[in-house]
Amino acid sequence: MPLQKHNHHNSHSARSSPSGFHPFGGRVSRYLGDNLSPDDAYLSYYDIRLTREDMDSIKDDWLTDNAIAFWEEYLEREKLNKYPKADIVLLRPSMSFMLQKTQDPLSLKSALPDFAKTTHVFLPVNDCRSVDVAEGGSHWSLLLVSIIDGVAFHYDSLSPSNFNDAKLVAYRISQLLGKPLRFINLEDSPQQDNGMDCGVYVCLLMQHLLISRLLRAHAQDKISMSMRGKEVDARGGRKEMIKVIEERRKEGERRRSRSHSPYGRHSKSHSPPRIGAENADY
Repeated sequence: MPLQKHNHHNSHSARSSPSGFHPFGGRVSRYLGDNLSPDDAYLSYYDIRLTREDMDSIKDDWLTDNAIAFWEEYLEREKLNKYPKADIVLLRPSMSFMLQKTQDPLSLKSALPDFAKTTHVFLPVNDCRSVDVAEGGSHWSLLLVSIIDGVAFHYDSLSPSNFNDAKLVAYRISQLLGKPLRFINLEDSPQQDNGMDCGVYVCLLMQHLLISRLLRAHAQDKISMSMRGKEVDARGGRKEMIKVIEERRKEGERRRSRSHSPYGRHSKSHSPPRIGAENADY
């Protein structure tokens, strides 16, 4: 498993319980558009289309926002959906960016879920300062807002790199909620030892906190939000992400070959293998 446990005391606690906006420019991801070569498309998974560039970033580079969005889509579709009573929201990197840049977060309400019953919100945070800079962002961190506790927990694998960015996003969320949020920068968050694993840390910490902490807890349990004593195996995490993608790519190919196309399995399609609501059975 990418996360390994050590025997230390965990201190921080919490109670359990728009498409098409692509801000970060070329270094973060090259977005699908009319000029995208079909050969660049790797997998269509519900609302996410992974490109070969996204795959390259997962293998050994700084994760694109599209790769992180895929992981959130996967956690929602195949993990969170198994807990229909859970009111947990995973916001995409694009929405986090919009929250950072807007002066009036209430103007984004129509593009956001209704948080009236939401207990927790996950947000990947990027330090991108300008949408006009092709390589504007250089670091990812994770914000976990426990609405029921009024606390925003920040996990930064190069602490305190994204401190101000995350604190701003937490403030914007508090404005949306109409209630104050206490911001906690967790000093015991696992730290990366290179310059490119931050996005992988975000994905793995999100998975761990969602599945092993929030979803497995009883409704009124006090659960630790600290990551003290945890180590992140980024290399193993990258392999896990690639395995998930390749399994769904193979499934998409299998479904396509079984389709009732008059050309049968020998037809050559330029579209990526697709897993979606209309043809997936998870």
